[in-house]
Amino acid sequence: MIKLFTSTFLLFFLTTFSCCQQSQELKTVNFGDEIFIEKHLDIVKGRQVGIVTNQTGVLSNGVSIIDTLVKLGINVTAIFGLEHGFIGNFAAGENIENYTDKKTGIPVYSLYGWNKKPTKESFENIEIILFDVQDIGARFYTYISTLFYVLQSAAENRVKVIILDRPNPIGGNYVDGPVLDTNFSSFIGIAPLPVTHGLTVGEVANLFVGENYISSKENPSLEVIKCEGWKRSYFWDNFSENWIPTSPNIPDFKTAFVYPGTCFLEGTNISEGRGTDSPFLTIGAPFIDPKLLIDKLNSNKIEGVKFTRISFTPEDIQEKSRNTKYRQIQCNGIRTCITNEEKFKSVQFGVYLLSALIKLYPEQFKFEKNRFDLLAGKEKLRKQLLEGVDPVKIINGWQDDLDKFQSIRKKYLLY
Repeated sequence: MIKLFTSTFLLFFLTTFSCCQQSQELKTVNFGDEIFIEKHLDIVKGRQVGIVTNQTGVLSNGVSIIDTLVKLGINVTAIFGLEHGFIGNFAAGENIENYTDKKTGIPVYSLYGWNKKPTKESFENIEIILFDVQDIGARFYTYISTLFYVLQSAAENRVKVIILDRPNPIGGNYVDGPVLDTNFSSFIGIAPLPVTHGLTVGEVANLFVGENYISSKENPSLEVIKCEGWKRSYFWDNFSENWIPTSPNIPDFKTAFVYPGTCFLEGTNISEGRGTDSPFLTIGAPFIDPKLLIDKLNSNKIEGVKFTRISFTPEDIQEKSRNTKYRQIQCNGIRTCITNEEKFKSVQFGVYLLSALIKLYPEQFKFEKNRFDLLAGKEKLRKQLLEGVDPVKIINGWQDDLDKFQSIRKKYLLY
């Protein structure tokens, strides 16, 4: 059995999502990898199989999909890792090299190094490629960009793709934010999706192929192994108390839930909490007065959330954050706590937060123009914020594009 996963990364992290939420009876949901192992293993028997996965690619018994397949006698010929590495121990943005697993001799190809798209050479000994990765439902989370390039390369090399589907943890109905303008396409915005798309990875794959966003002459052979028991209305904590960190700075579900809004701060001089134990839930800067910021946010009557004052000093943390904003400098700001999942809209909260920061600190607040526009998917949001446009008007302004996206999206819904 391959011993690529350390015990640290196989631990399931128990999370309590809301400060105020009561415990509930969990729904039964089986993920695509479980269904694949139980019902569809014949598809890969006798075939050369590649796997795109990371530390999240484990079954409910805590055993990795790779270890499981190898134990069952499946011929795994290549492993592909994403951003943060095969076991999730690289900080954001770090280049990762290819290597060979010393124990098994299986090559591990990095899709977050010199090549973000699988090369022809890496596909030479593959007939089928599996994709088993837990995404978090935000356009700028790079796992769906890796999926995009895997589909593109599979089409070019005539390799079948099988998606072992997983739930969208922030729900299958939350579709919000600016739709990406393809002039701002990048690895943190690979296709014309809104910030939150409300799709599972399998549905994203079908959309990429069905709309030919991957720009291939021939579509790849694509199959999605669906989850069983998942409904679009479910959030992660409706069916699971366990969370494997999807990346070093998404340590729990509550972080994933807020992330689509506070990730915008990566394109500003405001700390998004990297270098603390609560990234994306904690935000601040040396010049912020927490009481003024909380009062300003509360004046907007943002539903489903409350704020507490906080002071923190970011530090570089091995395997989590490097070149941290305001490293070893005390910052003041807020901690976000969700009180109602149904009412909280993370992307809209991000707009209210940015608007409040600009109005309170017009001289100190700064955008990192290129980074922010890539996160937003267009330059319009930054310009509106700087012009002082009311957040309600900004949010209403992207609804027409969202309606057009929804008409496309509905063709690819599997649940």
